[in-house]
Amino acid sequence: MRPYRILPLLLLAGLAAPAHAEIYKCTDADGRVTYTNDRALARGCVRLQSDQPVSSVPAPVRRPAAPAARETPTGGDFPRVSPNEQRGRDDARRQVLQEELRTEEQKLAEAEKALAEQESIRLGDERNYQKVLDRVRPFKDRVELHKRNVDALRREISGLR
Repeated sequence: MRPYRILPLLLLAGLAAPAHAEIYKCTDADGRVTYTNDRALARGCVRLQSDQPVSSVPAPVRRPAAPAARETPTGGDFPRVSPNEQRGRDDARRQVLQEELRTEEQKLAEAEKALAEQESIRLGDERNYQKVLDRVRPFKDRVELHKRNVDALRREISGLR
């Protein structure tokens, strides 16, 4: 091998020498262990020997035990709703949802009409079809919004008892 090829390899080998620092193991009052190489923070800590392993993986967090689940009250003081009252509440909810559905269907019809009007006209400065698409985009978005709302309301109504 030629000497001019060996010199860069020797330089690289010299640069790859392992880094060495003094490592300190500190344990706080709660028993948590931390490691540091800062002498100012290492007061009262133990200096590790170079052959002692250091774990940089944090320990699992210990959480206090969960409180026991409370029993659901079944006594006389637990508020109960009579079946007739619950049926009345369900009917009122159904009426509200159906009214919202009618309103949303009207808004959908209006939005579809406005979209059809916008798609039927062509302005003089819209020689490029992309300009037409850009102008019509908000109308299409409004139609899609109302369609999603109608679908969601229908699903909600179908899920009622």
